Amino acid sequence: MTKRQEAKYKIDRRMGENIWGRAKSPVNRREYGPGQHGQRRKGKLSDFGVQLRAKQKLKGYYGNISEKQFHGIYVEASRLRGDTGALLIGLLERRLDAAVYRAKFAPTVFAARQLVNHGHVLVNGKRVNIGSFRLKEGDVVEVREKSKQLAIVLEAVQSGERDTPDYLEVDTNKLTARFVRVPGLADVPYPVQMEPHLVVEHYSRS
Repeated sequence: MTKRQEAKYKIDRRMGENIWGRAKSPVNRREYGPGQHGQRRKGKLSDFGVQLRAKQKLKGYYGNISEKQFHGIYVEASRLRGDTGALLIGLLERRLDAAVYRAKFAPTVFAARQLVNHGHVLVNGKRVNIGSFRLKEGDVVEVREKSKQLAIVLEAVQSGERDTPDYLEVDTNKLTARFVRVPGLADVPYPVQMEPHLVVEHYSRS
């Protein structure tokens, strides 16, 4: 098993939830956390603990973004007018690696970031190799012609594990996706409940 898979599955087990809804998640077999003391960690969480877990779950879902980067996204959302939690979700969904994952061009968000980093993805016809690149409404994301036969891409496109959300217009034949609009929390197909308001509470108290 690769380090990336180990990290991904450890996040699932630490949260006690199958946060990506994948059939291979170890949480489907055992819900307790990793390590020899994992089964003993079922105590009631404090308010701070609940908020921290909500942050870890959301941060982990998007490929375990670094704390510095995730906090920066929160700060940006807090400066915008409107509901900070909803704006946080909108900023996260505008990430290029998130869009590649949502369009089913990669089987996991980790694989989506790798696909972008290795130069297999174009935005409006230009190669972009930064996973955190922020999309605007109307931007077109596509897999490079030379990369369309990659096994990881073909596997993801043919998978029935996930549906594509309606804020992306996806052409599975051409492997293109147009970012139609910035979604709200209710539009995002999370397999588990995400609580961005708790993330806001966590950062606002620190």
